[in-house]
Amino acid sequence: MDLTQVKLVVSDMDGTLLNDEGKVSPKFFDLFKQLQKHDVQFIAASGRQYYSIIHKLDAIKDEIIVVAENGGITIKKTEVLDTCTVDTETVHNLIKQMREIEDAHIVLCGKEQAYVESDHEPFIEIFQEYYTKFKRVPDLTEISDDHFFKIAVYSFGGSEETTYPIAKALEKEVKVKVSGEYWLDISHLDTDKGRALKILQDQLKVSKAETMVFGDYNNDLEMIEQADYSFAMQNAHANVTKAANYTTKSNNEGGVEHILEQLIAAKEALLTK
Repeated sequence: MDLTQVKLVVSDMDGTLLNDEGKVSPKFFDLFKQLQKHDVQFIAASGRQYYSIIHKLDAIKDEIIVVAENGGITIKKTEVLDTCTVDTETVHNLIKQMREIEDAHIVLCGKEQAYVESDHEPFIEIFQEYYTKFKRVPDLTEISDDHFFKIAVYSFGGSEETTYPIAKALEKEVKVKVSGEYWLDISHLDTDKGRALKILQDQLKVSKAETMVFGDYNNDLEMIEQADYSFAMQNAHANVTKAANYTTKSNNEGGVEHILEQLIAAKEALLTK
């Protein structure tokens, strides 16, 4: 790999930059500063809520670009660069359909905050890891005064086993994406991390050959296609491993940091020539 040409690094969060305890390693923040010295831009791209992402990356939140809600919204500092929303009527209809699925715990993901109607405390405890700004409401279909990026559905039985087999019937109308072992996301047909990344690449004038991407699950597939230096984590879903050009160590072994060290070393070596 000739990493000297890389100008843009894009990383998923859960299962990728975050370890299984939901933490970013101190080592990453050190490497980030070195990336800056070599004019390499960093993008955090996640299915998580924007507020949750910047909570995890608080120390560098004003120095990065954040693609949140699987590409539903892209923000740099306080500037919204792009959004892709689902209309309120469609959202309400989808919520009613998801309610029919047993073991489906629904999150309505809005620009202002997330909304949840479940009183299932084990789910609420898990939910709060991914959504730091939210409101518990009696009925999600009564919420209309926000802009909606997606509906996230959690299933304790597993997304591929419980929710996706039913929700996939909606795929001609909306994007249905297995985004984690237990999470399913439903959004506008145009919403994905790849679309958001392509827009940023065009704005930054960065090519696929100058882009490095890290991911682990199916909601990373489209952005993996946008990078020549695409890496699947060792713990990645089989679909991601097949789609990526390279692999790295697991999220618990610092797989992202392992490759970033190689990237920085290549940049340093170039300077000494």
